[in-house]
Amino acid sequence: MINESFSSIEKLKDIEIEGGLRTKNIFKKTEIKKPLITIITAVLNNEKYLEESILSLHNQKNENFEHIILDGGSTDKTIDIIKKYENKIDYWCSGKDKGIYDAFNNGMQLAKGDYIGFLNSDDYYSKNTLELLNNYIKNYPEKDFIFGAVKKHWGVLYGYKPHKIHWSWGFYSSHSTGFFIKKESAKKVGLYNLKYKYSSDYDFFFRMIVQKKLQGIGTKKSELFGTFRRGGYSSSIKFFDHFKEEISIRLDNGQNRLLVLIIFIYKYLKNISKI
Repeated sequence: MINESFSSIEKLKDIEIEGGLRTKNIFKKTEIKKPLITIITAVLNNEKYLEESILSLHNQKNENFEHIILDGGSTDKTIDIIKKYENKIDYWCSGKDKGIYDAFNNGMQLAKGDYIGFLNSDDYYSKNTLELLNNYIKNYPEKDFIFGAVKKHWGVLYGYKPHKIHWSWGFYSSHSTGFFIKKESAKKVGLYNLKYKYSSDYDFFFRMIVQKKLQGIGTKKSELFGTFRRGGYSSSIKFFDHFKEEISIRLDNGQNRLLVLIIFIYKYLKNISKI
């Protein structure tokens, strides 16, 4: 179910283990001319890439951020890696959840920051990501969200054209690693809908842009916020599972059925032509 107006919480229920600065009563705050950025990382059995992801954030220079890591009950060395950086991570916990979007929802409700971002455990930030972000926040304070350029295996995904959400498919503007939103604006959109296992971020964007009409901006191609590593959660999703969910999202958000049918036919034909 969607919580249309999620509220902040101090602690999660049903967790097996937790740690980080908050458990020592150390909390970060907004600084003058430097808003607090909450970065949420969801992870499950990713000992291979998690450390690189963590360091890409914590090696950012002179930026005010808090890092929340939510582990879904890993059985590999993921927890050992998290504990290695426990004095830098603001809060982390481990316990079974309902998947990546459930973890994102928990992280959003734990967030103390003025802005919220998502760093998947497979992905990593550029060296100057938070510096670029703060420049956009300073220059465009009226914007609700920012889509940063993200490098993928086929090239760079960048820019923001709000009308494209009506007819494009998939990651139409930015991967979650390049996405940042004001916390107060995120509250207007609500949490990720757990009905969707594969494409709930697309549903979130649809509600954010079409229903709530929030205002955003995209960075230039050269202003790379991060890198999406192929082979993560979204890469493992079968085309038609992803496809069926996006059809449902469009219809649930009130999109014209004829337009959905046209897009379906186009996307289907384009996909089978690759087979």
